Amino acid sequence: MFCRQCEQTMKGTGCTMQGVCGKMPETAAMQDVLIYAAKGLGYWGWLAFRENIKDAAADDVIRRALFTTITNVNFDTAQVQKLVPEVCAVRDRLRDAFISASQKKHDKPFVAQVPPQAGYQPGCCTDGILAQAPAAAVNADSSPNEDIRSLREILLYGLKGMAAYADHAAVLGKQNAEVNAFFYEGLSALTDDSLSADDLFNLIVRFGHVNITCMALLDEANTGAYGSPVPTKVPIGHRKGKAILVSGHDLKDLYMLLEQTAGAGVDVYTHGEMLPAHAYPKLKAFPHFYGHYGTAWQNQYKEFDAFPGAILMTTNCIQRPANTYKARLFTTGLVHWPDVVHIETAANGQKNFAPVIEAALAAEGFKEDRPVKDILVGFGHDALSKAAGKVVELVKAGKIKHFYLIGGCDGAKPGRNYYTDFALSVPRDSVIVTLACGKFRFNTLDFGEIEGIPRLIDCGQCNDAYSAVVFAKSLAEAFNCTVNDLPLSFVLSWYEQKAVCVLLSLLALGVKKIKLGPSLPAFVSPNVLNILVEKFAIAPIATAEADLAETMKA
Repeated sequence: MFCRQCEQTMKGTGCTMQGVCGKMPETAAMQDVLIYAAKGLGYWGWLAFRENIKDAAADDVIRRALFTTITNVNFDTAQVQKLVPEVCAVRDRLRDAFISASQKKHDKPFVAQVPPQAGYQPGCCTDGILAQAPAAAVNADSSPNEDIRSLREILLYGLKGMAAYADHAAVLGKQNAEVNAFFYEGLSALTDDSLSADDLFNLIVRFGHVNITCMALLDEANTGAYGSPVPTKVPIGHRKGKAILVSGHDLKDLYMLLEQTAGAGVDVYTHGEMLPAHAYPKLKAFPHFYGHYGTAWQNQYKEFDAFPGAILMTTNCIQRPANTYKARLFTTGLVHWPDVVHIETAANGQKNFAPVIEAALAAEGFKEDRPVKDILVGFGHDALSKAAGKVVELVKAGKIKHFYLIGGCDGAKPGRNYYTDFALSVPRDSVIVTLACGKFRFNTLDFGEIEGIPRLIDCGQCNDAYSAVVFAKSLAEAFNCTVNDLPLSFVLSWYEQKAVCVLLSLLALGVKKIKLGPSLPAFVSPNVLNILVEKFAIAPIATAEADLAETMKA
């Protein structure tokens, strides 16, 4: 195997024996084959799309194929394997439809030299498919140009991240033709040896804009279904009683579970990126939707073990489960772990969470009330827009001097204490804006207020990144300047592919001087990094003290 798509990849270069995430070589190999097949689907799908041939099943499977291979989603080789022939079958249907349409349009047979991915045929069995994996691996890219290979990987990982956002929107009935089309175009580009580094770079910039459209789509889906988030205090202690812990990102799964547990005598808690769910009106209306338990994804081994109830993983972030809680752990959606019970999705999109509820009732539950404190969440773009007038007034009066967007993924790799140090060092006349799970390093600390405006404003989980984009653009409009002219600094951490696509969107918007850590991606070549530095002044984090001082000089 060779995998370097996440920040914690072995020695900062690539996992070759087993994934740091726990992914076994066979699973990694099967995922490589799945992406190889998806590139073939992209090739024929992009040709078909330009002939106005649409296929909803293809739109669905291309999202699922990409999302399945994101870090910490699917660790079950057999489940990944099931997608390979499905992708190929849809690819062949689009191929045949395109060739037929092309022959009718041009009155002659379609003749072209197609890339190998477009004609890939899966082996007859698991071993047969795995034998094909070496040719499909990311380090098997035949281009002799290191920068071409780097740009292809950047685009691929961006597409994986956008697929996660698009899939969450799709389960709520929201899709976008431009987003769907770009999956085909982007994957097709990964098979095209004629594209130069400039071509790929320009495509990546355009991808960043398309991903903003996708994030807006997901925001529309979530707020349309559950209301716009409102500032909400969430208890991080617990109360006596039976309990279910929900981790991941999918709000529909959480809503269905809340419906099915109503009156069952079971409290529902969030974990990790699910924390912001407490701010959605239709979710917080359930009285048994109690509070938040635990911190970020990398601590689940300890936190899931200590939780005295059932646990549901709705999307990525699952780790190898310990035997102490494996029997009360459940997965759903695209998340799979071998020998962990999976809650399937019915044809109508509904799920039966009875096994989860039964496991919660059988577990000991919390024996006593243990209040700790409340933390404030719910500053989506709607809530921010309502506070904008006061914020602008405080900035003009000199009472708010600077904004620091400290966003991105948390992780176990050393060096992430930087973000806590940075937050604690931010001057009292500045506001911290958080996004995604990196905030768990410091979101229980008391940062106080500036005349009623909290000094720590949480925009939500990584799926809520659109709110941060809207916040930055609205500030720029209020002060009639560009985002780069604002007293606003971006200090980001990354771990997996959703963070990659958000970063690409910020770059597409022209945001400069982003600080990125705790380490730079292994898949970014030196020349590509130089381009990013020259065009966007992007830089690796140094020390909290030095980076903070640099922002104050600007």
